[in-house]
Amino acid sequence: MLDPDLARQVLERALANGGDFAEIFFERSETASASIDNRKIGSVADSTWIGAGIRVIIGESTGFAHTAHISQAGLMRAAETASQIARSSRRTPAVLDAARLVRDERSITGTHKQRGIDLLQQIDELARSRAAAITQVSASFSATKREVVIANSLGRYVHDSRWRSRAVAVAVAKGDTGLQTGYEVLARSVDFDTFLAEFDPAVLTGTAVDRAVTKLSSRPAPAGVLPVVLAKGSGGILFHEACGHGLEADHIVKNASVYAGKLGQQVASSLITLVDDGSIDREWGTFAVDDEGNPARRNTLIENGVLVDYMMDYRSARSFDHEPRGNGRREDYRSLPMVRMTNTFLLPGDSDAAEIISSTKRGVYVAALSGGQVNTTTGDFVFGTQEAYLIENGQITAPIRDTQLIGNGPAVLQEIDAVASDFGMTPGTCGKDGQSVPVGTGQPTLRIRSITLGGTSSA
Repeated sequence: MLDPDLARQVLERALANGGDFAEIFFERSETASASIDNRKIGSVADSTWIGAGIRVIIGESTGFAHTAHISQAGLMRAAETASQIARSSRRTPAVLDAARLVRDERSITGTHKQRGIDLLQQIDELARSRAAAITQVSASFSATKREVVIANSLGRYVHDSRWRSRAVAVAVAKGDTGLQTGYEVLARSVDFDTFLAEFDPAVLTGTAVDRAVTKLSSRPAPAGVLPVVLAKGSGGILFHEACGHGLEADHIVKNASVYAGKLGQQVASSLITLVDDGSIDREWGTFAVDDEGNPARRNTLIENGVLVDYMMDYRSARSFDHEPRGNGRREDYRSLPMVRMTNTFLLPGDSDAAEIISSTKRGVYVAALSGGQVNTTTGDFVFGTQEAYLIENGQITAPIRDTQLIGNGPAVLQEIDAVASDFGMTPGTCGKDGQSVPVGTGQPTLRIRSITLGGTSSA
């Protein structure tokens, strides 16, 4: 790992030609992963990589270099490269206050890989035995351990051990409506032994299979404006995209967000409180410190419909004259940190989930969303569904084919008229500027009074 004395020397070299701030992000990662497709094991991987990224900031300019040569000479060369664009008479002293954090000595082993392969074969067998309509099964697993050290010229030196384990099941069913696909993901920020001890492959596989088989009897989705009820946990990705990205402070600084300049204003229904929290135990977007060394924390972004804060990393926090919010994240040591979400979710309300459905005369019940995209400047979004049903006379009835929800983030936030007391989280992967990071999304069962569905039958 990165020795504090060596870190101090490298930071001093990084600031030798001037600069406001210098930082080292050191990483050692181990991963075991494999996949299965049509009963054939493939893509078996066992990898370890190590490296460091060095950043120097002067004013609004950033110098960055990364290296896989973590010797003193390699780190010094990277520091010199990063400092070339940091030209100033100012110099910040690199005096480190080493944090006493316990390092996790456990490692990814060949046993983890074999147990993962056994799991994939079990998923395949469970899926095929659950329904005769299943014609194809694929699945994958991954177990990752990342050891990171962040040291900077403000005196910070912290270490974090990060375990993440994930399993995915995909089932394809064949029937009168052709081929239909269902999938499910389970992911936790725990080591793979803990994951396997707590994980029930029958639940993961059953959900994927049932989604595929249910779609065989699905009707065309309605087109037009209708009420939509989102099941707990299923719609968190909508709010992640529809408003979460717009609350990242780098977009605010650039005036590239619909939420710029709206602190203290009512931007959502009074039923809505939106939180980003990287400190929640075991969730997919959880860590002890972010990738700039700031402690993970709970940040309330929208409270009772009022915009109260933005997510911030070191650079955007300087623009607001605030402390960082623990939202500085990067894909790996080769990437610059930027403002990113962690676990972003709506807090539960007071309504009963069943009553929300029964009080909806006609609409759509979305049990699971798929991916989507948003224009942060306007808030306009499009999301796909992967499991949805008609609501008729207050009852969930026929399944409908995959469709799209089309709307505007700020407008949808105002259209939420019921929020239940239940709650669920869903793991996901968030992409931004070419970088992907693990995130959690969540919400209680809720109703959007009206939203556009891009189906093919009349509403």
